[in-house]
Amino acid sequence: MEQKQKGNAWALLPILVFLVIFIGSGVILKDFYSMPAIVGFLIALFVAFLQNRKLKFEEKFRVVARGIGDENIITMCMIFLVAGGFSGAVKAAGGVESTVNLCLSILPSNVAVMGLFLISCFISISMGTSVGTIAALASIAVGISEKAGFPTAICIAAVVSGAMFGDNLSMISDTTIAAVRTQGCQMKDKFKANFLIVLPAAVITAVLFLVLTMHGDYQVSGNLEYNLFKVLPYIIVLVGALIGFNVFLVLIAGIAASLIVGVATGSILPAEIFTAVGSGVTEMYDITVISITVAGIVALVREYGGIQFVLQFIKSKIRTNKGGQIGIAALASVVDMATANNTVAIVIAGPIANEVREEYDISAERSASLLDIFTSVFQGLIPYGAQLLSAATLTALTPFDIIPYMFYPMLMAVSALCFILFGKGRKQKAAAK
Repeated sequence: MEQKQKGNAWALLPILVFLVIFIGSGVILKDFYSMPAIVGFLIALFVAFLQNRKLKFEEKFRVVARGIGDENIITMCMIFLVAGGFSGAVKAAGGVESTVNLCLSILPSNVAVMGLFLISCFISISMGTSVGTIAALASIAVGISEKAGFPTAICIAAVVSGAMFGDNLSMISDTTIAAVRTQGCQMKDKFKANFLIVLPAAVITAVLFLVLTMHGDYQVSGNLEYNLFKVLPYIIVLVGALIGFNVFLVLIAGIAASLIVGVATGSILPAEIFTAVGSGVTEMYDITVISITVAGIVALVREYGGIQFVLQFIKSKIRTNKGGQIGIAALASVVDMATANNTVAIVIAGPIANEVREEYDISAERSASLLDIFTSVFQGLIPYGAQLLSAATLTALTPFDIIPYMFYPMLMAVSALCFILFGKGRKQKAAAK
């Protein structure tokens, strides 16, 4: 039935309204975070309700309800909340500080900047947040810069590059969760496919940082005390997710482990365990509400023929499996540049990408990887994104000082395009049941 639906460009008006309001307010106020994204999406939802007078208002509510009630949307939101709970619990237990200090304590002095990149990779993949990783390591990057004589920009670029590595791969990253749920694949399958694509970029980035700074002489000093027991929750989550256990259950286990470790080490008082978890959960409210609102907008856009219009446009330009992959990459890139938030970009582009992958026989894990990769590429390069803005704020630099050294996002794009052009993205026949 949907194949026969006529495409309607006007159905995309709510998305256009959001982009105009969001980008316009950022340009006028010179601050792309001056207006909460949820406000823009609520305005877009209101516009969607005003469209298509042939459909009764009550029926539009039913369409929105069906969109929000989709299994993937509900599951994604639940995982967001549990991932937030884990983040709050492990932070309160001292896991973040111990993990950072553990990494720094084994950092060879003659590979300081490359080591900084690798540490950032590990911490971001453990924490599941690029901005959190930048906040944790920015001061260390400045210290290495001052003591070793390296440009501050290259040191902080190593941190931001590593942060984007983990943001793109972490089992508890909201971008990864959104990509997996919108494309309907397994977390471990997406991780494997994604890792193979970005590994060459990560290796070359590490080599570039080593070559550019190998003549420095820096010795890490200061209080680097760590407790391996406090690192345990991260290990449980990473190992459990890689083995293939249900992500929801893995995160619950991570929360339990964090609370046990926190109470056992005295970092968390028994009376504070609920507060520790709750603080992390509340940090995920924004993206959860945004996901629900966007699901409602997309449901109406699809009902009005907007998704079909996009598919028809892509079909008119692309006729092959590889072309479909390039289409998904381009879609993800444009939406991320417009929204300056890779998770929001995936939530918006995900349903369209899912339709494209089905049409052009692209595997779900490849589609999820492309969404996550190309939103991360531009999220790590746009000067008005949270990552570069926070890095610049913490180091008294400007985003334009850092961008020239952002090797990883640039190489990630090159690597992904090479995999599209020369690799296989078709569905595995063995997986078809």
